[in-house]
Amino acid sequence: MADFLTTLKSQVLLSDGAMGSYLFELTGRLSEANHVYESFNVDQAGIVEKVHLAYLNAGAQCLVTNTFGANRGKLEEYGLGQRVAELNRGGVEAARRALKQFQTQRPTAGSFFVLGSVGPTQQVLTERTALEACYREQFEALIGSGADALIFETFTSLEQLELLVSIASSIPHAPPIIAEMTIHSSSSGALFETDPVKFVNRMAGLGVAVAGVNCCAPWDAATFVEAVADSGPVRSGALQLSALPNGGGFQRIGNRFMTVVNPEFAGRMARGFMERGVRLIGGCCEMHPPHIQEMHNYLWSRTVGGQSVSVQIQSTLPPVGDAEKRLAGPFSRKLKDSQFVVSVEALPPRGTDERIIQSKVDFVAKLAASGLADAMDFTDGSRGIPLISPGDFIHLIRERLHWTAATCDPLELIPHFTSRDLNVMGVQSRLIGYHANRIHNVLFITGDPPKMSPTYPRSTAVFDVDSVAMIRLAHACLNAGVDFGGVPLGKQPDPRTHFTIGAGFEPEATDLERELTRLQQKIDNSVDYIMTQPAFHHEPLAKLEKFRAQIPCLIGVMVLTSFEHAQRMARVPGVVIPDAILKRFSARESLADQAAVGGEIAAEQIRWLVREGWAGLYLMSTANPNGTLDLLRAGLQR
Repeated sequence: MADFLTTLKSQVLLSDGAMGSYLFELTGRLSEANHVYESFNVDQAGIVEKVHLAYLNAGAQCLVTNTFGANRGKLEEYGLGQRVAELNRGGVEAARRALKQFQTQRPTAGSFFVLGSVGPTQQVLTERTALEACYREQFEALIGSGADALIFETFTSLEQLELLVSIASSIPHAPPIIAEMTIHSSSSGALFETDPVKFVNRMAGLGVAVAGVNCCAPWDAATFVEAVADSGPVRSGALQLSALPNGGGFQRIGNRFMTVVNPEFAGRMARGFMERGVRLIGGCCEMHPPHIQEMHNYLWSRTVGGQSVSVQIQSTLPPVGDAEKRLAGPFSRKLKDSQFVVSVEALPPRGTDERIIQSKVDFVAKLAASGLADAMDFTDGSRGIPLISPGDFIHLIRERLHWTAATCDPLELIPHFTSRDLNVMGVQSRLIGYHANRIHNVLFITGDPPKMSPTYPRSTAVFDVDSVAMIRLAHACLNAGVDFGGVPLGKQPDPRTHFTIGAGFEPEATDLERELTRLQQKIDNSVDYIMTQPAFHHEPLAKLEKFRAQIPCLIGVMVLTSFEHAQRMARVPGVVIPDAILKRFSARESLADQAAVGGEIAAEQIRWLVREGWAGLYLMSTANPNGTLDLLRAGLQR
């Protein structure tokens, strides 16, 4: 059996989500007299196992037992004080049975762990004798039943938590301890009754293996992680971090009360936690299997792929250089001539509505005729919607606008290329097809995992390779005239492809060190340009200064359309919108005035990029074709 702590130090582990709120969803009844959730471990074990199996199928690796309130004090309130040991043992055994059933169906699924849940008393106890009487029997039952770790959840009193850690640690064969406190928000932000750094220092001093937060809003958990990520115990590896937030509260969004914490938000949140060094990630109240599944997908997209592909190159030809790449179109030509370049992002049409398809094509024609842009790049959506693929849409554009090899394209058409949907063989075939169809500029991004609507069958993310590996393969193999196995692409004298190679960069990534390391890897593997995620202020771009001499950097400019849009984007991990911009939007009441503010801000950003000598811009959010042309005219002042 794998050791929990050893495994946690070597990889991020995904825990499950809520037990109580999910049991409420399944049963329609709160935990109450005659319906005590903890009693289900023995009296209705099947429903507890059902919950555990749902989380395992969603991708969880750690199951938290249904023993949150199974201490003597809490159970005595329901007349169950004599069943403390029985219900705690039953909680561990139910989790083990669910694991056994799951692993029988999926024997190679990996390492899994059972975490014995311990919750606080309703009235805070800080006297050791009283705590011993309330908790020791629970501790002994969880430890004796073989829990891989004890997880202390939702504590607000550091004094109580410290005493309980001391009591649990004194029991023979005690497993590692995970200690978590909860915090809450006010209008001024997250409130900590105990200083976060003091908390992790005290836990490390008691020998706690993992410390963190649970049952607080995701943004409060993020504030905690940010506060302690560089503390001594965390930086040294003496203490691992955990974050298991709840679903957050309802907020007014437009004219509705909604929560922004849908499964996709949870997935992005999990990835952000991982990039900031959190090792145990999961959910609490109202975080159910769909949320955990998206967490799994986003974590998977960052922990797989990127494999090193070794080839024996049999071609004597070097990879193509700038002279060949200049022929790809006006974007590549200006890029290689160190002129300012403009690319406008567009989403390919959805579905079969001819009017939508033609309107997209008409916009391409207008943009080409304007002379304001050098390229259009087409995103490869990860959502479960029927988008035309970027390569197919490029073919359709050329056919309808009569752009041929003889006439050349007035705009360079660039597909986004992710490794989400294709294995290595599929990547190779797609690229060979692109080259044959005159698509000679490709933007390689690892991409996000699939986001499936409820009506879609589940879709599996592939991620055989990541963007760095695809850049290496495109340059060192295809652009050198050999396939990914090192075999020549043809018997002609020069079988090389002529790809101009692009990549992405997040200037405000949560794990900036990782992002900068990957940028250098992309440069080392001969990427030709990078396009950044949107930067709404100048400070994040300072991180690119040392790279500007090595690689042309196109800076992302996103057009914010309203105050609500700006607030929503500010919640996205890796996107920072300064308060000054939010205030400019909030000062305008009508949506039309707010849209005008968004255009003004984008035009200001464009003028600054030109003035500061950046290589180009990457214009995002182009829902209004006419507005896009007006914005480019205002920003570029042509």
